[in-house]
Amino acid sequence: MFDGLHSHRPWWQFTSLEELIIIIRDRVSAGDRIGLVIGGGAPAREGIDLARPLIDDVHHLDKIGIAATRLNATIVREVLSDAGVSVSGTIPRRVDEAVQLLESRPVVVMGGTTPGHTTDAVAIRFAIAASANRCIIATNVAKVYSEDPRNNPNANAFDKLTHDELQDIVGPDKHTIAGRSSVVGPVGVGEANRANMALNILDGRETNLIKAALEGNDFQGTIIFTERV
Repeated sequence: MFDGLHSHRPWWQFTSLEELIIIIRDRVSAGDRIGLVIGGGAPAREGIDLARPLIDDVHHLDKIGIAATRLNATIVREVLSDAGVSVSGTIPRRVDEAVQLLESRPVVVMGGTTPGHTTDAVAIRFAIAASANRCIIATNVAKVYSEDPRNNPNANAFDKLTHDELQDIVGPDKHTIAGRSSVVGPVGVGEANRANMALNILDGRETNLIKAALEGNDFQGTIIFTERV
C-alpha cells in the first residue's frame, strides 16, 4: 500500500521528529510505502516577504519558496536515514523521479518542484502518479472550515466534502500568489478532483491523527471525495 503524506509546514513545528520516525518506521515494517512532501512553512513565507518588494515576477518568488521546501525536506530525509529508515538517498526534483525512487526504497522525501506548483499540488500529483490509496494533508487546522477559523470563530467545520465543494472554499484551480497559504492549494484540489484521489485533511500537530490516517482508521479531520454520476 502506498500513501502520500504532505506537511504544510516543517514537521518539527507540528510534532517531534522522533514521533515522525516512529510512525514512518512502523508503517514501513507493515509493508507500506510512503511519499513525504514537505512544505516551506515560515522560512518560505519570510523569504518571499523579504523579496516581494523587489520582485514582481511570481515565478521568481516561487523559486524562493521551493528552496525552503527542499531544505526542510533534506532535514527530514537526513533524520530518517540516521534513524535507520530505508529512505531515498536524494531529494527528487520531479514527481516522475520520486515515483522511480519509490520502486527501490519504501520512503521518499521531497519538497517543491517548479514555480506554479505548490507542495499541495506536488503531493497530490505524486500520490496520483504512484497510484496511492490516498493523499494525507497535514496542516495546522483541525478540519476544513467554510472560512478561516482564525478570522471567523463561527465558521462551519466539515467532516466530509466533495472535491467540488472544497474547490468552492479554496478558490479557482489556478496559481496566482506566491507564498499564499490555504488549507489545500486550489491547483492541488483540481488535480485530485480530476484523478478522483481521496484526500485526508487533518491537524498535523496531533501525531495520533497522522498515525490513524496512515493505518486507514477513522480520524478527526475532513475526508475529501468525488461524487461520480
